This record gives sequence, C-alpha cells and structure tokens, in this order.
Amino acid sequence: MSTLAPTPRTINRCLPFGDARHLEAHQFLVDEAALLDTQDYDTWLSLLTEDVRYLAPVRVTTARGAGFDTAPGMAHFDEDHYALSRRVARFATEHAWTEDPPSRLRHHVSNVRTFALDHTDDEVIVESAVLLFRSRGDVREPSIISAGREDRLRRDPARRVPSVGHWMLAARTVSLDESVLRTQNLAIFL
Repeated sequence: MSTLAPTPRTINRCLPFGDARHLEAHQFLVDEAALLDTQDYDTWLSLLTEDVRYLAPVRVTTARGAGFDTAPGMAHFDEDHYALSRRVARFATEHAWTEDPPSRLRHHVSNVRTFALDHTDDEVIVESAVLLFRSRGDVREPSIISAGREDRLRRDPARRVPSVGHWMLAARTVSLDESVLRTQNLAIFL
C-alpha cells in the first residue's frame, strides 16, 4: 500500500468536486495528459518538483487477504527527477530506437478524487484512473494500458510554474491493472 494517501481514505474525506483545489488538480492532470500526448516532455519536466518520485511497482496476483499486491523491492520504474530528465534527453538521440518513429499516444484520465492534507493547503493527494492508448506504427496491434494513479501535487512556492494554481507533481505511484504487461516496452510516461 502506498504511503502517499491520507489515512483512512473514505468518500467523506474527498474534497467536493467544486472545491478550487480539486478543480485545479483535475485541470493539472488534463493539461499534463495533453503534454504527454503531444510528447512535449521538456514542458512536462518543468511541472515536476526537484524531489519528485515516479514509481510503478510490479503487481502480483495473490490470494484475498494476503495483505500485499506488489512484489517487494521490484518496480517497472522507480525514478527521480534526474532519471526522468535523462530519459527525456535520450528521446532526442539516435539511441531511442523504441520511440523512433514515436508512438501515437492518448492518455484518458478519469475518476479524479482530491484529498486535502491536514497540515497544509499547498499539497494535495490526487487519485485518478488512466487509460493509455498507444499505437506503434502501421502493422502492430495497439497497446492499451490501464492503471490507477496516486499523485502528490505541491504548489510552487515561487508561483512561477505555468500550471493553473501553480501545482507541480511531487510524487506519482502508478498501480498497473495487469500483472503481465502486453506492451512492447514502457518507454512512455503514465
């Protein structure tokens, strides 16, 4: 279980959909999806905090009541700002053969719920569902990746970040809905 979310998480703890923080967080996710779909990764990186953690643990199928659904110490990716920036820089080189030609991407973001934190108004936890459609060329079948995400958004204290409300992504945990991924690679961002 992730440590990002408020405990206990209930429907009553969720901010109302008309709350300004929820509306800004929802718009952040929609705007982020547009950046990822157009592969504007430099702008996307500018929306990440310097201490960001971007994690997708490996899911495992276990018996009900086992108390875990991820493989301890294993992740499809567990990256910080430096690792993410290196991955983005690599896309501009001839060594990024997994994305040359680039994938056609469409991120569908839904089921957005925002949770306030007791100690600050400058951070929120945001749950969302993402469905990624990915087409690789003219002959291969497209990939569809479904996942839940849990994000920690933090306001830029200098208010220089161009997002609505000046939110930045400080942490993301991606819970993929499949134990075995049916895509060629994960050279994309969820």
